[in-house]
Amino acid sequence: MDLELKDRIALVAASSQGLGKAVAFGLAREGAKLAMCSRKASAVEAAAREIRDSTGADVFAAAADVTDEQQVGAFIQGVNERFGRIDICVANAGGPPAKPFDATTIEDWRRAIDLNLMSTLFLASQVLPGMRSRKWGRLVTITSLSVKQPVEGLILSNSVRAAVVGLVKTLSNEYAPDNVLVNNVCPGYTATDRLGELSEALAKSAHVSPAEIERRWTSHIPMGRLGRPEEFADVVVFLCSARASYVTGQSILVDGGCVKALM
Repeated sequence: MDLELKDRIALVAASSQGLGKAVAFGLAREGAKLAMCSRKASAVEAAAREIRDSTGADVFAAAADVTDEQQVGAFIQGVNERFGRIDICVANAGGPPAKPFDATTIEDWRRAIDLNLMSTLFLASQVLPGMRSRKWGRLVTITSLSVKQPVEGLILSNSVRAAVVGLVKTLSNEYAPDNVLVNNVCPGYTATDRLGELSEALAKSAHVSPAEIERRWTSHIPMGRLGRPEEFADVVVFLCSARASYVTGQSILVDGGCVKALM
């Protein structure tokens, strides 16, 4: 299947590691030209070199904190100067810390909103006008299975990521007439550094080992294992492609069957 991604310009936020890096690799393998960012210049430049060496892709990498509107604007300007346009935007950021409600502060809530909701809004506001004018675009957000089934101990993620889904659904309706498709992809328990950090935090609060936390997670997954980043990336890459031409406004789980809801 030809995904028709060759020479498309794809921006992947927070892509120096984990799911973001896997998505960037997947798009590069399909021939897309990449724009990558993360907070640390050294980290994103190292990831960009790895992708260039492995795929031969044309990659632009720069430091940008996606919670900072001015930094996002400067990054987008750099991408447009390098490539002339942005066809695809994958909005991604790290997850907020694991905490129960009675341990969260108002400042925790503000940081979580900036991290997951405002970062998506900053990216969307910068890329959607150009996509609309060209009558082609893909905006894909990365959230979590928590938007379908709240995860114990993750009240910040459970709450704020749900707001991202509301934004995605609304944007999908507004931009569909212009062939700009907006979707959300919800990873389940996937073997990344972020998941390792989460298991350690939850293990500490539950007075068990991180291995026990992972065992508890996998016991609820019908496939009986954690996901691999590249398995998640394959779904995102498809949604970014010409082949996903009639899919918009969806929140698609990539979770090995973990969520038990019908929808």
